[in-house]
Amino acid sequence: MSRPGPHDGQDRDDAELLDEAVRAVAAPDVVFALSRHGRRTVRAGGTAPPAPVPRERLRYEIGSASKTFTGLLLADLITSGALTGNDPAASLLDPARPPGRHPVTLTHLITHTSGLPPLPADFYPQALPRWSTNPYAHYPPERVVRAFFRARLRYRPGTRWRYSNFAVAVLGHTLAVATGTPWERLLTDRVLRPLRLGDTALHPTGPGTDATGHREDGTTPTPPLRIGGFAAAGAIRATPHDLLTFLEAHLRPDGSPLTAALLEVRRPLLRRGFGHVHTHSLTWFHHPAEGGTMYFHIGATSGQTAFLGFRPDSGTALVALSTRRYSRKDSLVPTAYALLSSSEARPG
Repeated sequence: MSRPGPHDGQDRDDAELLDEAVRAVAAPDVVFALSRHGRRTVRAGGTAPPAPVPRERLRYEIGSASKTFTGLLLADLITSGALTGNDPAASLLDPARPPGRHPVTLTHLITHTSGLPPLPADFYPQALPRWSTNPYAHYPPERVVRAFFRARLRYRPGTRWRYSNFAVAVLGHTLAVATGTPWERLLTDRVLRPLRLGDTALHPTGPGTDATGHREDGTTPTPPLRIGGFAAAGAIRATPHDLLTFLEAHLRPDGSPLTAALLEVRRPLLRRGFGHVHTHSLTWFHHPAEGGTMYFHIGATSGQTAFLGFRPDSGTALVALSTRRYSRKDSLVPTAYALLSSSEARPG
């Protein structure tokens, strides 16, 4: 008979917290995964009958939370000296183009301060007929770049914050052109492989590997995400354990192949919100929490919702995933945010 270990009580508490969180979310598949100083607790459930493959082993679409991977890639290219955050995107895409008086830089693109709209103007006519399934699938990379060159900025770069999938998509193509490396290989070689994220991909594989998303009703299946030219803004799909590995690298950057980049993406760059109490790093939202601060990002696709977050002060990382389209009534994000930001996210 084994004696209780020093962490057994905390592990039981974490399991109970996650079980409660899973029950709070009404979706066919729900997974909450917590890492506390490297000790992992993963709980899963949902309204759908259990499938042959356990929910925690499937890959989930994380939508806009993919931007945290893109931001880390940019940070790696900057800290290694390959590029600078002040490089004009247009000149990197086309060296014959003059940068102009107020150019859109790489940092503007990733921090949503470029002046670009959320999506290109010509995106909506082709997307509306398939808005609930795959609105991005038929908008290819070359069209994203053309739209960037002819776009009229809403405001001078660097002066206002406005969330933009368009901007981060442009960043992905700019990095690929600047390095002479296709986007998927660039991200794989510089981020996925160094962090040993073998269960992370940029394309759907099929049943048994990928979780199946559902519409807002929670019952109608949606097709796998096809992201077209917006890969840098939303293509990542990964298992809960790979996502924890990704977040744990942010918690313990020392000794990682990406140490400098992991530290760079934690550095606050701008303030926004009421009273400017909320800061943003190169890629993460940065909010105050009980007893410390938290970094997080949310993502959603036509049929799945994701939350990624971590707290350096407590050595805690949290992944929350569901296979139901996000809506204002959805409880996954509020539940995950409250769990990570509360005092219960601190070690007992």
